[in-house]
Amino acid sequence: MPVVVIRLIYLFACQTFRWLALLVRSSATKDAEILMLRHQLAIARRAQPRPRFSWSDRAVMAALLRMIVSKQRRSQVALLISPRSVLRWHARLIAWKWTYPSRRPGRPPKPEALRQLVLRLAKENPGWGYRRVHGELLGLGRDVAASTVWTILKQAGIDPSPQRVDCSWAAFLKAQASAIVATDLFHIDTVFLRRWFVLFFINHGTRRVHIAGITRHPTGPWVTQQARNYLMDLGDHAESIRCLIRDRGAYFTDSFDAVFQAIGVHVIPTLPQVPRMNAIAEGWIGSCRREATDRILITGERHLHLIVNEYAEHYNRHRPHRSLEQRAPDRPTEPGSLIAADNTRIHRRDRLCGLIHEYTQVA
Repeated sequence: MPVVVIRLIYLFACQTFRWLALLVRSSATKDAEILMLRHQLAIARRAQPRPRFSWSDRAVMAALLRMIVSKQRRSQVALLISPRSVLRWHARLIAWKWTYPSRRPGRPPKPEALRQLVLRLAKENPGWGYRRVHGELLGLGRDVAASTVWTILKQAGIDPSPQRVDCSWAAFLKAQASAIVATDLFHIDTVFLRRWFVLFFINHGTRRVHIAGITRHPTGPWVTQQARNYLMDLGDHAESIRCLIRDRGAYFTDSFDAVFQAIGVHVIPTLPQVPRMNAIAEGWIGSCRREATDRILITGERHLHLIVNEYAEHYNRHRPHRSLEQRAPDRPTEPGSLIAADNTRIHRRDRLCGLIHEYTQVA
């Protein structure tokens, strides 16, 4: 019991001397110590597993420690930091001051205007791959490489569309494209469940599409008459045709073949169940379905005429083709002949109520 009493008397005496020492200290030192303890308490209360000091916390702590003049008093204050921490902060500050920004090596970054235009085309046209976007940019006077478009889309997280596989007739069609015409029919079901058939011709060399007619019953005489009308529309250009590719449908009769054979055209029927032999025509059918007819509820013949003819006009006058060096069939000049600057305004023209977009420079 006497030992406990002596211990209490000793602690009371120590505390009394501490109170007397506070009377001697200046109010500025006491205020600095209070502010430091409060700031440390605010840091410790942050919702983190370990208190971390930001650059502002380091500046405040360093300034408050500077105000406490006595080194002995600094060692007595309960701090979350050590002198080594303060020295480390100072070393980082010196390194930050004498670190100069360096120019990154390599190619310069892509112009922001070009990047925004590529992303705009990709977002407004989800079905376009980087090659399709590249062709549209050339038509707008942007002299960029296809790899640049691919890089911009990849950095933005937009994957390019899958590439189409080459067909086995690739070499033959490439060599004879200027003298080959293909024809085919495809059907469209209206909103009233009525099926209509569209007959078209497409030139392999120019990729120009001609809508021959639309009917509910594609009979042999009707198809033959549409072939005569097509040759009449071509006029003198019909003499350049040497081969006609068609499938083995019952509507392609001998009289249909005779119309073309009369002007020296060799008719080539495709093999059964081998659509790749007529790949150009099948490709156009796929494009027409994906970009137009499959995205619209068609009500009847007149509506179908409007949709198919307007898409064919877009296909012939504006849509770029890889086989034509990203040029449209009816476009007389190369896309690269146009020159555009970063501040060139781009005008968008909507077709089919906004399903298809065409971009041109504003004069």
